[in-house]
Amino acid sequence: MRSGVKVAVVGGVFLVVAGGVAYGGYNLYEGMTGGNRENGLAEKKTGPPTAEEVERTARDFLTAWAGGEPDAAAQLTDDPVAAGPLLGGYRSTAKVSAAEITPAAAVGPKVPFTVKATVTWEGRSKPWTYTSELTVVRGESTGRALVDWRPSVLHPKLTATTELSTGPAGTPPVKALDRAGRELTREKYPSLAGVLDGLRKKYGEAAGGKPGVELVLTSSNESAPDQTLLTLTEGEPGELKTTIDAGVQAAAERAVAKTPKASVVAVKPSTGEIRAIANNPPGGYNTALLGTQAPGSTMKIVTAAMMLEHGLVSGADSPVECPATVQWNGRTFENLKRFEVPNATFRQAFARSCNTTFIKAIKPLTEKGVAGSALGETARKYFGLGLDWKTGVSTYDGSVPDSEGTETAASYIGQGRITMNALNMASVAATVKNGAFKQPTILAAGAVGGGGAGDAGDADFATAQPMPASMAATLRALMRADATTGSGSKAMARVGGDKGSKTGSAEMGGQETSNAWFAGYAEDLAAAAAVQSGGRGGEAAGPVVAAVLSAR
Repeated sequence: MRSGVKVAVVGGVFLVVAGGVAYGGYNLYEGMTGGNRENGLAEKKTGPPTAEEVERTARDFLTAWAGGEPDAAAQLTDDPVAAGPLLGGYRSTAKVSAAEITPAAAVGPKVPFTVKATVTWEGRSKPWTYTSELTVVRGESTGRALVDWRPSVLHPKLTATTELSTGPAGTPPVKALDRAGRELTREKYPSLAGVLDGLRKKYGEAAGGKPGVELVLTSSNESAPDQTLLTLTEGEPGELKTTIDAGVQAAAERAVAKTPKASVVAVKPSTGEIRAIANNPPGGYNTALLGTQAPGSTMKIVTAAMMLEHGLVSGADSPVECPATVQWNGRTFENLKRFEVPNATFRQAFARSCNTTFIKAIKPLTEKGVAGSALGETARKYFGLGLDWKTGVSTYDGSVPDSEGTETAASYIGQGRITMNALNMASVAATVKNGAFKQPTILAAGAVGGGGAGDAGDADFATAQPMPASMAATLRALMRADATTGSGSKAMARVGGDKGSKTGSAEMGGQETSNAWFAGYAEDLAAAAAVQSGGRGGEAAGPVVAAVLSAR
C-alpha cells in the first residue's frame, strides 16, 4: 500500500483514511476482474454480488476515491465515463484536500458510509462531514461486481445537473428580515431555507453585502438557487426586508410539522404580502410555492365566480339543484356518499360542497359555447391565476387550461388538468376577502430599491380586474357559510373575526386516499394548505389553516 492511505478493520468494518493523493489497498488486477482466472482470462460471474464482493468492491472504490485516484475509482463503477469527472472534481473543484471515509456494515448490496473531509481554499481549511451510501451491482457485460454509479454516491444532494464547487461565493450572503425587522434563519425556520437561498441568489448583490468563501452545490438550472454546504469564511451580509411575519411563520412551521407531506401559505389580502410559507418535510422541493396538483373542491370558489359572471346564479340565496348524482357525456359524477339537498340555495350547496350543483353549470355554458373556456377566463380575469407572478422567488402560478367533454365537468370541481399549490389557493381566498386580486409578493416595499408590495417597482406585477361588488359580496357570503355552518366549520371554530373557508379533496392516480385541501381567511389574513393523502380537507388541511389564521 502506498503512503497516504491506510485501510484498517474497526469494529468489524473497514476504515479508509486518505491524507494525500496516493492510492492503494487492493490488488488492482483482482479489483478489475473479480480475481477468478483460468488460462489468463477472468471467469464471468452471474447473479447478485456476494457479501465478499460487496465488501471488497466498496472498500476498493472508497480507497481509490479517498486516495485521490478518480480514474481508478471510476473504473470500479458501472458508468466510468460519468463517474470520472465528478470524482475528479471532488478535489479539483470542491477543493477537498483530505478525506476519511468510514463505511458501516453492508445491508445486502448497500454500503452506508460517513465522510470526514477537509476543504481547503488558499490556505484556509475547514472540516466537512456527511453521510452517503453506495450499492454494488453485477456488471451486465463483464460480470464484475461494480458500484452502481449515481452522483448521490459522492454526496447525497448531488445530481446529474448539479456540481460541488468551492470558492468566493457568487453572491454575498443575505440577512433576511421579517416585516418587523426580526431575522429569519434557516435554523429557526427550516421551511424558509430554499426561499432564503433564492432571495440571496436574486438579490444578494443588490442588498449590499460582501461574499465569503463557500462550498456550494450549484445547478445548471439558472432558476434553481445555489445551496451552501460549508462556509469557510463568512462574508458580510446585506439586509433584505421581506413580508414574512415571524410569528405567523412559526405557527405555520408548527402546524405542518404535525402532518406528513403538508404545505401551507399565508397571504395578506389587502396587499398580497406573503406572511408565511411552510412545508413538511421542510427540506427539498418547495411544494407550497411550486406544487402542481389538482386543488379539489377549493376550486369551487372560482367556479362560483364563473357561475355568477355568466348569470347562472344571481346571489347566495339563488335556488340551485343538488341531486345525489349527475351525468355528463356518459360519466356519472356524485356527491360524497351521494348526499342530496332538496330545494337548495347556492349558499347551502357551497357550504355542503355539492359537486353536482357546480357540474350542472356545464349545460347552460355549453349552450353558450364557452363551457371549456369559461373557468380559465374567470380564473385569469379576477384571480390572476396562470399569469406571470413576480413574487420575488420562484413560484408556480396556477393553471386552468381549456377543456372539453367530461374533463370540463371535472374541472368545475377542481379535478381534470387544473393544477394549483398552497400559494395559489391562498391568493384565491385573499382575492375574495379583498374583492380584488393583489399579486403575492415576498419583498417588502423598497426592499432592494424597487419592487415589493405598494412600491413603485410593482408596476411589473400581474394584475386582474376587481370583482364586481355583488360578486365579491356573494363569494364572501358563500365562504362565510362554509366556515360557520358548512364543511369547514369544525376547523374554523377556533378562528375569530370575519372569516370564510372552503374545503376540498382531490383524487390522485396511484393514491388510495385523496389529497386534502383547505382555503380560508380571517380578517386581513388568508391561508391555504394541502396535505398529500390527507383525505377530507376539513379534517386534515383545515386545522393547518386554522392554526395559521389564529396566529395573526
